[in-house]
Amino acid sequence: MGLTSGSTGKRAVDSGFVIERGAGERVIALAGNPNVGKSTVFNELTGLNQHTGNWPGKTVTNAQGRYTHKGREYIMVDIPGTYSLMAHSVEEEVARDFICFGDPDAVVVVATVRALKHHGGAARAELGREDLAALERGLPNLLQHVDNIKNVFGLPCVVAINAFPTDTKAELDLVEAKCRELGVNVALSEVWAKGGEGGKALAEEVVRLCEQPNDFHQAYELDTSIEDKLRAIVTKVYHGKDVVLTPNAKKQAKQLTEQGFGQYPICMAKTQYSFSDDPKLLGAPENFTVTVRNIKVSAGAGFLVALTGDILTMPGLPKVPAAEKIDVDEHGKISGLF
Repeated sequence: MGLTSGSTGKRAVDSGFVIERGAGERVIALAGNPNVGKSTVFNELTGLNQHTGNWPGKTVTNAQGRYTHKGREYIMVDIPGTYSLMAHSVEEEVARDFICFGDPDAVVVVATVRALKHHGGAARAELGREDLAALERGLPNLLQHVDNIKNVFGLPCVVAINAFPTDTKAELDLVEAKCRELGVNVALSEVWAKGGEGGKALAEEVVRLCEQPNDFHQAYELDTSIEDKLRAIVTKVYHGKDVVLTPNAKKQAKQLTEQGFGQYPICMAKTQYSFSDDPKLLGAPENFTVTVRNIKVSAGAGFLVALTGDILTMPGLPKVPAAEKIDVDEHGKISGLF
């Protein structure tokens, strides 16, 4: 895509984004697909208190404005719409760099009670029933994510529970109690049912976290070897024992290093069902090894992709897509969404 190791990454951001903020000011970016209403929200929040120009070196409009909430000023940035972080245009390149290489102030860990019960061994067909035992067995998965954010990356976080109608108070209370033991708050997200009002508690907690100091750092240094970066991910983030590279992957790592891509960050292409590369190892497994069978470069996105197990990088559908169960009756009532 015409990009080199010098045209992506944090150096590109340092030279490309001119956002002048005072002490204590926070930057909020409006990101999303084109034509979904980002600029409408931006204009509503900032009114006439905005200015536009071009991103340095780009023929892409840079719109910034200020918004005041409860006496605190926020800098709003209306970044170009993008369908993917794999940049195919100048606009998507600007959006990608802003999203991927800016320093975060806080993290929202999104979870569902249903997924946690599945990690605890509950059958998919039974996820709509209250099952506190399965939920408690599955909670270590969520708690490991929370621990990673706090202790591996040095950031404050909040757990957002994406509410389902089948969640019970006892289940929600259990999740909240376990997270509080780690010093992390839980916010119930009900935006699917209540719109913006359903996300108010989460938004207020995010604002509170952004006021706190943080010690953000990565899980590894970019100037370490590809294999050492993979090992840091497996041992620090996944809590595994080690990483194993197949002979082919070792050869690819050597070639990529020689071609100047050795300092790229790593994107792990791995099953989403487990911290390991085995989708059957649910919860928070330990003492496993992750096998990397293939390493390739995504120059446009500015990272290396390490493929594990039998994972595919093309999106796919489950055996029974959820759309097959969605219907609208003669009265206009929708069923099968949840």
